[in-house]
Amino acid sequence: MRQPLVVGNWKMHGTRDFARGLVAEIVRRLAEFPRVEVSVCPPFVWLPTVVEAAAGSRLTVGAQTLSEHAQGAYTGEISAAMLIECGGRHVIVGHSERRQINGESSAIVAAKAVRARASGLTPIICVGETLAERQSESTERVIVQQLAPILAAPQAATLLVGCVIAYEPVWAIGTGETASPAQAQAVHAFIRRQVAAVDPALAAQLRILYGGSVKPANAGELFANADIDGGLIGGASLQADDFCAICRAAELYG
Repeated sequence: MRQPLVVGNWKMHGTRDFARGLVAEIVRRLAEFPRVEVSVCPPFVWLPTVVEAAAGSRLTVGAQTLSEHAQGAYTGEISAAMLIECGGRHVIVGHSERRQINGESSAIVAAKAVRARASGLTPIICVGETLAERQSESTERVIVQQLAPILAAPQAATLLVGCVIAYEPVWAIGTGETASPAQAQAVHAFIRRQVAAVDPALAAQLRILYGGSVKPANAGELFANADIDGGLIGGASLQADDFCAICRAAELYG
């Protein structure tokens, strides 16, 4: 059975005091969802603060992106080694905002995933379609294109062991819209089939998260689906009550 995973993506939110307070409350309530792996991804500058606040608990800490390069003259970038030294365990790669705002191609996303995995981080690889692509019935084509550089990477099966994939329909991020449980399940099952073409055993144990306006009110019906293994949570991860309620839903239904 795949262990449910709930990851909070704080994006560019929060002060140091906010980070300490939110993590302290999540840590206090971890016993409410013992079966769920829980992680938070704060802005880079708060990583040490969050790692310190989570010390001694099972809450893990990740980052929102990383460089595909090991080191060098890349102003403003953060390496995998730096994240690990700060106490990072997970790293989000290919979030739709990085793809759209920063122009990250699927090839760059794959390179980042390879760098993260080779360095000992768990990449959370994001894929998903825009509203126009959904309306034109191009969802599966887009997912295939986004996964292609990863599935074509040397030793792809080895790369994907321990990785996480997150399906985040772009049209449902920060809009209040959410893919229906049936829509989300259909795409998750499709992603699992793509990975199964590389390695069926790997596909069976691969965790695939849903990200896109997950809230306490809809988390249970999303997580009850066979191929949805948890969530990549945006806005709701900034409120301890909402985030913990989503974690409890993963405990009950995941």
